[in-house]
Amino acid sequence: MASGVTVNDEVIRVFNDMKVRKSSSQEDVKKRKKAVLFCLSEDKKKIIVEEGKQILVGDIGESVDDPYGCFVKLLPPNDCCYGLYNATYETKESKKEDLVFIFWAPDGAPLKSKMIYASSKDAIKKKFTGIKHEWQVNGLDDIQDRATLAEKLGGTWFV
Repeated sequence: MASGVTVNDEVIRVFNDMKVRKSSSQEDVKKRKKAVLFCLSEDKKKIIVEEGKQILVGDIGESVDDPYGCFVKLLPPNDCCYGLYNATYETKESKKEDLVFIFWAPDGAPLKSKMIYASSKDAIKKKFTGIKHEWQVNGLDDIQDRATLAEKLGGTWFV
C-alpha cells in the first residue's frame, strides 16, 4: 500500500551523485558521499536528506577511521530511516563497489513510524534506479557485523 509520501529532489540528486562514477578531481572525490541517511519531513509528507547524517569520502582517514562503524552509529536507535551506503568489497574475482539501499526499522521504533516508512519504501526505491542490493534491518544485531553485509553482497570483506 502506498502512503502518498513523495521524494524530495535533493534525495534524488544525492543518489545520482553517489551512483555516477565519472572521472573527477581529487577534491570532487573527497566531497562524494560514502553514506547518507534519509528520513520523513516533519509533516510526514516527503522523504528528505537527513541533515548532518552523512559520511564523505574525504572524511575517511581524517575524522573517520571505520566508515561502516560510523554509519551504524548514525542510525537512530528508536526510529526508522532509509540509508544509502557505498560498499567496497572483495569477491574471489575482484574488488567491487556497489550502493546498498538500507531500510532501518529497529524493534524499538513506534509502530506508526514503521508503518509509514514501510509503505513509503517503494516511493524512494522507484527513484533509485539501478540499485542492486536492498537490506531491511530491524536492529543493531543485524547490522553491526559487517560480515553479514559482505555475505549479502556476495563478497568476503568490505569497507
